[in-house]
Amino acid sequence: MQLQQLIQQRRSVKQFEPNYRLSTAEVTQLLDDAIHAPTSFNLQHWRFVRISDPAMRKEIRAVAWDQVQVTDASELFVIVADVKAWEREPERYWASADTEKRGILLGMIDEFYRGREWIQRDEAIRSGAFAAQNMMLSAKSLGLDSCPMIGFNQEAVAKLINLPADHVIVMMVAVGKAAGDAWPRGGQLPLSELVFENQFSALALV
Repeated sequence: MQLQQLIQQRRSVKQFEPNYRLSTAEVTQLLDDAIHAPTSFNLQHWRFVRISDPAMRKEIRAVAWDQVQVTDASELFVIVADVKAWEREPERYWASADTEKRGILLGMIDEFYRGREWIQRDEAIRSGAFAAQNMMLSAKSLGLDSCPMIGFNQEAVAKLINLPADHVIVMMVAVGKAAGDAWPRGGQLPLSELVFENQFSALALV
């Protein structure tokens, strides 16, 4: 399937075949594609909690508005981000760079993040979101469907997965074989309402 098809055919599916199982190779492919997403300074903030315990799935569903995809999807990933990745042995992110370049980059990382807690959190979430999109497109390329989710009690899920204090939950992603069609698209706004030329005062000629 071509990339444009993957992008346009990816939908947020709510109904999954509960008895369908992904192979180990497919799960590995999803995760490997996810970690090839772009990330600021190569910090790779993302972490993936694969929820494989049926009992935990039920507990999460109970704090996620009883959404059936939590328990019925073949796979459920809680995508989280390490907010302090920038100061946690940052040299390992540039282990392949030569000494001079590594020194420059480490200095830039420290200057960019230190004391800027909002940037630390924002960049961690951005990185996790990029990884989630990669995962969902990867799923579509494998003939699977997915559903990104933010409709859940984050504090309750954080407790269930034993989330470290310096990590944040980005979203959950359910993956599996669709048991029904996604809802019809609500309609895309025209590009003429969304694209601006240089400033908000000038609409692009699209």
